[in-house]
Amino acid sequence: MSGTEWQWADFDQLGNRDVYAMLALRQQVFVVEQACLFQDIDQADQPSRHLLAWQVHDGVRQLAAYLRCVPPGIKFAEASIGRVASAPWARGSGLGRELVAQGVQRTLLAFPAQGIRIGAQRYLEAFYASFGFVTCTAPYLEDGIWHIDMLHAVQTSIS
Repeated sequence: MSGTEWQWADFDQLGNRDVYAMLALRQQVFVVEQACLFQDIDQADQPSRHLLAWQVHDGVRQLAAYLRCVPPGIKFAEASIGRVASAPWARGSGLGRELVAQGVQRTLLAFPAQGIRIGAQRYLEAFYASFGFVTCTAPYLEDGIWHIDMLHAVQTSIS
């Protein structure tokens, strides 16, 4: 997306301001907007890679969107994408779609032959299906919100 600075980093490569911005955005979206009390800082941030989308908004460089890529064996047997969030001012711009597309591509490159499993909010099922995710569980209630698990198959190439 034009005007977006993408940052793909291990947790230890993130600066203090980067971590503060990512946690603030996650809190704003998941705790405040969705009124969901849950343990956001869950010990999965340190081993994960993080995709941050920075844009200039109101004359200041701000975090516009974010997701984390959790390695296989931590949340699921497969790699996982989660904590997908966009700042309210960035919504409707296509940035969320670009964020997930980049997240899927980068995760598949980082963990080839693993596939990707996500725990998606059920109302986003069609959105994630458009990226190749297939629903693989019945709906379940997590933190007061209906979720489903979805799986993105392992990418194979024919030589």
